[in-house]
Amino acid sequence: MGKPKVLYISYDGMLEPLGQSQVIAYLERLATDYAIHLVSYEKPADRAQANKVTAVQARLDTAGIVWHPLAYHKTPTLPATLFDIAQGTAVALWLATRHKIGLVHARSYIPALIGWVVKLLTGAKLLFDMRGLWADERTDGGIWPDGGGIFRAVKRLEKTLLLGADHVVTLTHASKAVIEDFPYLREADHAPISVIPTCADLDRFTPGDNGEDRPFTLGYLGSIGTWYMFDEVLACFKLLRERRPDARLLVVNRNEQNLVRRMVAEAGLPEDCIEITVADHAEVPAQVRRMSAGAAIIKPVFSKIASAPTKLAEYLGCGVPCLGNVGVGDMELILETEGTGVALREFTLEERSRAVDRLLAMAADPATPDHCRKVALAHFSVEDGATRYRAIYRELLP
Repeated sequence: MGKPKVLYISYDGMLEPLGQSQVIAYLERLATDYAIHLVSYEKPADRAQANKVTAVQARLDTAGIVWHPLAYHKTPTLPATLFDIAQGTAVALWLATRHKIGLVHARSYIPALIGWVVKLLTGAKLLFDMRGLWADERTDGGIWPDGGGIFRAVKRLEKTLLLGADHVVTLTHASKAVIEDFPYLREADHAPISVIPTCADLDRFTPGDNGEDRPFTLGYLGSIGTWYMFDEVLACFKLLRERRPDARLLVVNRNEQNLVRRMVAEAGLPEDCIEITVADHAEVPAQVRRMSAGAAIIKPVFSKIASAPTKLAEYLGCGVPCLGNVGVGDMELILETEGTGVALREFTLEERSRAVDRLLAMAADPATPDHCRKVALAHFSVEDGATRYRAIYRELLP
C-alpha cells in the first residue's frame, strides 16, 4: 500500500524565499511519510530565471514532491484573482480525482477556497492553514475600506472555511483565543484549532562568532512596507548611535533599497553607518550572524495578533536578540517573558531610550546567544513544526 496522498496549495511561489523557507522546508520532512503534490503560483519574473527554476525543481524532485507550478496573475486585481482561483480549482480537482487525494493542505484563504471546493466534490479532508486574519489585515493596512463589500465577502468566506475545515492552523496563541471566540464558532461544533508558529530551519540558522572587536550592528531583515515600522527602527538606531558612535545598521532587503535610503536620509543618519545588501535564501543566515541584535517593529493593529514574523525565528536561531514591540502575536511573550529581547510598549523617546539600553546590555551578555538559541529550538524549529503538521495529517488521514 502506497503513502497517503496530500495536495498542498500555496498562493505564494516556491521560487520566492518565503516559499522555500515556509513551504518546501516543511514538505521535505513530511514527504518521508506522505505522497505530496504541490500547487503554487509563480510570478513571471521568477519563472524567467531558469537557474532558479532548475534549483527548486531539483530540490523538490530529491524530496519526492511533485510540483505543479501555475502562473500568478496580478492585474487587474479582481479578475486576475478570480482567474487564478478558477485555474487552481481545475488543477486541484484533476489532481484530487486522478491521484485519489485524501487531504488538501491549504496555505491561506484563496488556496483554502480551492480546497473547500475539492472537499465538497471529492470528499477529501481540508486543513485550513490560516497564516493570518486576511480581511482584517487588508483593512488595517488601508488596502480595503473597513466594512466595505470586499471585506464583508472575505469575512463570509472566512466563516465558511472555519466551519467547513477539518482542522485549522493559526500562527499565534493570541489569535487562537480570538478565533475561538467568534460567535459562530462559540455556537457550533467546529474543527480543532492548532497553533504552529512561523518556524526556521535551525540547522541553517545557527550562531556565529560574536567577535568583540566588531562594531555593534543592529540588523533588519526583509521588507519595510505596510506593516513594518522602519521609521521606529531608525529612531531607535539614532539613540543607539548616541551610546555607541561606531554602531552600524545592516539592512537586508531585496526590493525597497531606494526607499530605505530615503528614510535613512530623512532620519538625519549618515550614509556611511548604513549597509544595505541583498541576500538570496541560502545567504540569509550568514547575514544574520553579522548582527549584534535584530529588529522587528510592527504596527500593533488588530490583525497583527495573528502575526508571527519569520525574521524573529531567524534572529533567535542565530543567537541574536530582537527589538520588537507589544501587540503583535506572541512577540511580547517570546521577547520579554522568555528573555530573548526587548518589546517596545509605546513609541516615545523615553520608551525607546529604555529599550535601547536594555538591548545593549542584553547583547553584551555572553549568555545571550545560547539562551536565544535555546528559545528558538523550543518554539521555532522547522523540525518541530513538521512534527506538529505530521500529527494533524495522521489525525485526518486514516
